[in-house]
Amino acid sequence: MTTASAAPIEPAATGASIASDSPPAAPVLVTGGSGFIAGHVILQLLAAGRTVRATVRSLASEPKVRAELAAAGLSDADGARLSFVAADLLDDAGWAEAVAGAPTIIHVASPVHLENMTDEDDVIRPAREGTLRVLRAARDAGARRVVLTGAFHAVGFGQPHDHDVFTEDDWSPLDGRGMDAYGRSKVLAERAAWEFVEQVRADGGELELVTLLPVAVMGPVLGTGVSGSNHIIQRMLTGGMPAFPNMNVPIVDVRDVAAAHVSAASAPSDAVAGKRILVATGEDAIALADVGALLRENLGDAAAKVPTRRLPDFVVKAMALKDPNLRSMAADLGFAKQISNERLRTLLRVTPRPGREAALAAAESLVAKGMIG
Repeated sequence: MTTASAAPIEPAATGASIASDSPPAAPVLVTGGSGFIAGHVILQLLAAGRTVRATVRSLASEPKVRAELAAAGLSDADGARLSFVAADLLDDAGWAEAVAGAPTIIHVASPVHLENMTDEDDVIRPAREGTLRVLRAARDAGARRVVLTGAFHAVGFGQPHDHDVFTEDDWSPLDGRGMDAYGRSKVLAERAAWEFVEQVRADGGELELVTLLPVAVMGPVLGTGVSGSNHIIQRMLTGGMPAFPNMNVPIVDVRDVAAAHVSAASAPSDAVAGKRILVATGEDAIALADVGALLRENLGDAAAKVPTRRLPDFVVKAMALKDPNLRSMAADLGFAKQISNERLRTLLRVTPRPGREAALAAAESLVAKGMIG
């Protein structure tokens, strides 16, 4: 197969203002700068004229990240306002330098999800401790606001199937049916963040917290790695998914997730401070089989390995008895979750693309970059 060069990333579907009450020259710190969501956040901040400082675990990755952003359309002029600093979520070193002079921190970085972990604490402890490490550094540096990237896992997993529309008032029960270590880590890390900031403010501090809770994030890849829920699309295209389980997935485009972060970083305090905000399209979750049909309809030969068969529920449930990674899926078979995006639209003024557009954009970028074999 011949591969096309990647086109510049299209801007987000948003009407949000980027104006902020902090000086445009003051850096916005973005953690996890080599990541999928963070890369799109960096692109949009720079396009809006902001100065960006990004953390990476090692500065050795800076040239690669810059090359990926340039391939996505970052100009030399905008790139001149981007700097990097080394900081690891599991180590105190580097964080004082990272947050210095940055009134706004967008904390996207998250410890790696260990697929074959044997101890749940291997996932839960780093997620909670990493979040608190960033918040402590923000407090100590006198930062104004932290925008924390959470996940819908903290809202709509382990819930009964007769649940009404999910809103920001919902929290996933830690002992809910099908809740796994990753889901519990998202709940515990976010709750720890809220408790920390509540104590800071009780002690007279002014640190603000906003948490953004995206559903399955898909869309254009920036580099050669596949992150987030784009793994689902890659598995379909490479033959790694021989049949479709009876799953309905709420999908949101990474460009709209990034737009939500940019808006949350600059919106007035009375609009967003102290709020959880779901990042979803507001449409019905999409059946995986329908995503597969979308790919076959639009990608021609590139979709030759996309399955057409359905996997019976009893097979998934039997597999989940032996594979803990499948228990969350088995618990939600056939459950089409409805998710409110009222706060996303009214507070952040982001109008998201349809989920199908995000899935197709992910697939097209994987094909263009030659990442489907």
